[in-house]
Amino acid sequence: MAEVSLQGEQRVFMTGNEVVAWAALAAKVDIMYGYPITPQNEIMHYWTRLAPKYGKRFLQTEDEISAGFTMLGGVMTGRKAFTATAGPGNVLMQESAVMAEMMRLPAVFVIQQRGGPSTATVIYAQQETTLTAFGGNGEGHRIVYSTSTHQELFDYTIKAFNAAWTYRFPTFVLGDGYQAKMREPLTIYDPGEKGLELVPTEPMVGENKPGKQFKYLRNTYNTEDELYEVVMDNQRDWDAMAPKVVEWSEKGCEDADIVLVTHGVVSRAALGAYDLLRAQGKKVGVFRPITIRPFPDKQLLAAVQKAKKLLVAESAYGQLLKLVQGALYGAPVEIVPVLRPGIGITTEELVEEYNKL
Repeated sequence: MAEVSLQGEQRVFMTGNEVVAWAALAAKVDIMYGYPITPQNEIMHYWTRLAPKYGKRFLQTEDEISAGFTMLGGVMTGRKAFTATAGPGNVLMQESAVMAEMMRLPAVFVIQQRGGPSTATVIYAQQETTLTAFGGNGEGHRIVYSTSTHQELFDYTIKAFNAAWTYRFPTFVLGDGYQAKMREPLTIYDPGEKGLELVPTEPMVGENKPGKQFKYLRNTYNTEDELYEVVMDNQRDWDAMAPKVVEWSEKGCEDADIVLVTHGVVSRAALGAYDLLRAQGKKVGVFRPITIRPFPDKQLLAAVQKAKKLLVAESAYGQLLKLVQGALYGAPVEIVPVLRPGIGITTEELVEEYNKL
């Protein structure tokens, strides 16, 4: 593991998993709870190397179910806590994720996607997009940042803790196996030195002080009407929050005949294709949702007003596509999918798909 410092800004060359560990340290995380699964294992390994040096803690649990729930316990005592997982582990953590939705717990999950279904591969995919955004038996009251670079892994891991503790919804950083394992340069920093204020934590249980009452946190309700009121209160809070946290990026959409729509690491290929095609005088644009949940549906609709076709590319079979179709329902634009579950997508392949159109 690289020996670096968070004092000032420092240029480093790291794997994505190492970046997440340093970002958690920069966010002043107190403890990580986790269980091993590829390709996120090194987040745990790097964190356990950093923890003793900086007065932090780590608990390895017996499985991902326990990792998720012990993390919620840490959060309820006012600790800034997180966990990380992938694939089948993401499936197992959905029970704790929806409990965090119901109880409005600021839990942070880092997901390094791998191929599915089931054990499948330990390498790469974007097949956990739907699971991460809408997993469990709730309404998807969660924030999901989809990263494409190591710099974003660092920036959005810090932002995830701030968003979680500000809005009290579980927050996910959605990476992938490629980002987890590859190395690339980025700048790491102390958020405070850049003027980025970290949102303070507070305990939700155990406030046994004079004049203080214990908070009664519930995730079980007796009647349909009672549950309805709680879920609708959460929905109103979600609707008020969504415009404040939604993020996207776009380029060249104002005059584009064809717009490439991608997310996560595939967006790097889309930007490469954009640069090549624009250099040839082609009217192409790129649009990327950074928050998968909430999805920038209004922003996407505005970006494609002049487009004749959308080329939606993802390393899954239609998980991003469904979000795009929902956002553009009724819009007079043809959607052309490029669906490669568990397979990386290159700049050259996107150029080829563009030329077919």
